[in-house]
Amino acid sequence: MDTNTIIAVVILVVGITVGILMGLPVAVAMGLPSTVAIVILLDWEGAALTSAQQIFAASNSFALLAIPFFILAGGLMNTGGIASRLIDLALVVAGRLPAPLAQTTVVANAMFGSVSGASVASAAAVGTVLSPRMRKEGYDPAFSATVNAASSPSGMLIPPSNTFIVYSLVAGGGASIGALFMAGVGPGILWALICIVMVALYARKRPELRATGPRPTLKQAVIVFLRAIPALLMIVVVIGGILSGFFTATESAVIAVLYSLALGLVQRTLSVKDLPKVLLEATKVTGIIMLLIGVSGILGYVLAFARIPQLVTQGLLGFTDNTAIILIIIMIVLLLAGTVMDPTPAILIFTPIFLPVVVALGVSPVHFGAMMVFNMCLGNISPPIGNNLFVAARVGNVRIESVFKGIWPYFWALCIGLLIVAFVPALSMWLPETLGLIRP
Repeated sequence: MDTNTIIAVVILVVGITVGILMGLPVAVAMGLPSTVAIVILLDWEGAALTSAQQIFAASNSFALLAIPFFILAGGLMNTGGIASRLIDLALVVAGRLPAPLAQTTVVANAMFGSVSGASVASAAAVGTVLSPRMRKEGYDPAFSATVNAASSPSGMLIPPSNTFIVYSLVAGGGASIGALFMAGVGPGILWALICIVMVALYARKRPELRATGPRPTLKQAVIVFLRAIPALLMIVVVIGGILSGFFTATESAVIAVLYSLALGLVQRTLSVKDLPKVLLEATKVTGIIMLLIGVSGILGYVLAFARIPQLVTQGLLGFTDNTAIILIIIMIVLLLAGTVMDPTPAILIFTPIFLPVVVALGVSPVHFGAMMVFNMCLGNISPPIGNNLFVAARVGNVRIESVFKGIWPYFWALCIGLLIVAFVPALSMWLPETLGLIRP
């Protein structure tokens, strides 16, 4: 590297780190150092032109249209009261387990998260409905909020998932959205199962939580299931359409919006007056994500110009050619990054750096995508920045410090789950390979 390139890389690394630690918006913390680095690498005129080109190039993707539509579909589902029907179904499924309302929280988060595609929305919706009920039944409010926070990221893994769409964009042709969606099913179910086990272990120490809920009659179970079918059908329509090739992931997102809108209006759980608010919220979230993606184009240009991915690959492979050790190093870096960063910017920053390394070791980009998203989901529940912790604490009406304290057993158990995802590729690869979604 020449002197200018070294200076640019130092400014990039230090600038992003300091900006994030100072609490600047991630787009600013990522974009400002990247722009300064381009100015150093090029002249002012070339830097301005290149920055504009990279922002446009990063955002100019048909596949990205799926993100705002899935966000809008999730908002329509949330506002339309779909959460309550899925929670009723979750109570039927998990009501016979120890600490039934806590187990219902886990199952409901997996269901609603997969419908909405957003773990924060899931934590808010499920927590709003179940937290008062759990408090009334004598559950410790801090425990209730902790279970809600810990289980909500499972929806980021179970398709459809905006996080996988972002990863697919950065990873390129080696990881299709359909393959990544299917790769997330196993890890997503594993996440929920770990939370179920942790709740059961907690209940063993507290006799008052060991009692299971009343067994619903067959008639009650059938009624609850029938009421939840319309919401569950959205997943079938979206994923089934993608897998059958009937429509693309982007087109499926549009179908999801139309389906959610029609469902809410027909069932009269959504009114026309609700639409402006839902559209505004979806626009805000989309704007944030698209700004991050655009700015990541500048970052990607600097990384490519300075040959950072190649240097990292050479450095790690020069240190060791043991796949397990390199994967552990990558997971540790991502865990540390997840404590101060949201999943989307972390994926945008680290995928171009680490993906060439694992591909050189023979790891599938689809498997690495499942591992990376699971890794970054842990960031959503890791203090001090994890968004799900703050949302769960707010809707549960408890102090954030109590959630910080209670989350650690779940965090370490889910770290074991991360190791399983990383070192048992079949968990994430079996389904996409069986369905023929992995490109040779």
